[in-house]
Amino acid sequence: MCGIAGRILAEPGHVGADLVALMQAQAHRGSDSTGFALYGAPRSDGYICRAVASDRGSLAADLDAFAGVLERHGSSFVEDPTWDETDQQHVSVRMVMSEPAHGVALWLTEADALPRLEIQSVGRSLEIIKDLGHAEAVDSKHGVSEFIGSHGVANARMATESRVSPTASHPFWARPFPDVAIVHNGQLTNYFLLKDRLRRHGYRFMTENDSELIAVWISDQLSKGLSLEAALEKSITDLDGVFTYLIATATQVGTAKDKWAIKPLVAVEENQNMAVGTEEQAVRKVYREEVEVRNLDGPSEFTTWQAGVRATV
Repeated sequence: MCGIAGRILAEPGHVGADLVALMQAQAHRGSDSTGFALYGAPRSDGYICRAVASDRGSLAADLDAFAGVLERHGSSFVEDPTWDETDQQHVSVRMVMSEPAHGVALWLTEADALPRLEIQSVGRSLEIIKDLGHAEAVDSKHGVSEFIGSHGVANARMATESRVSPTASHPFWARPFPDVAIVHNGQLTNYFLLKDRLRRHGYRFMTENDSELIAVWISDQLSKGLSLEAALEKSITDLDGVFTYLIATATQVGTAKDKWAIKPLVAVEENQNMAVGTEEQAVRKVYREEVEVRNLDGPSEFTTWQAGVRATV
């Protein structure tokens, strides 16, 4: 029942506003939570880290603890952390950090052990923003519409199995791979088997959501040298269940559907711009003129689109 969407702009622009429009048009598909994986101008070094703190009253202590982890790994804050100013107990935090001395994975193992701070994304360009409620509510709280970038994916979630919380909502980051995020409509039936295999290879998961598993599974395939296209094609036979997902990297957005193709997806592609969504009426929120809408309804279908901002900061 969840709604998913993606957007690519030929030139950097208001990709956040477009994704909010795409998701608000699909709010009826799930308003437990809404989330956005947004790609801005990539940093030449260091990372943008998005996290959710579970206790606003302990935020100062939690940020001090996070800074201590960074210091032990040869990193530090490049900018002062920022966070939302509301009366909700959970807090969404944005941090910009310098390069860890020995890469992301080693640092992340210690950072994930912090008790009240859960990292939602790490990337040179990726920022995941997700919270409870429909798209306009999340936008109002976090200013998603103000985000300037090249591409992104988004999800409107109706929780069916896992809990309703900001950390359990989509999109999911492909921990520990920077700049990879996924949104997903469907359900895997071989989830526990694949999760056990990935855990035995050292991967860690923060939720029981099968979407997080797909993100890590695809990234593992990429780490072995497969192209995104090849990994998408392989997923159609290796993943069991009913699924349509959108996965984004710093330079591409891709989608794959299971062999039954039950979960819908439509796309508009025009002059290196793209909008994709679960429903046609959603993509027509950003393409109001007459355009060709393509149904991505073929069994075992997979597609990729080129994306990515070229400038660095």
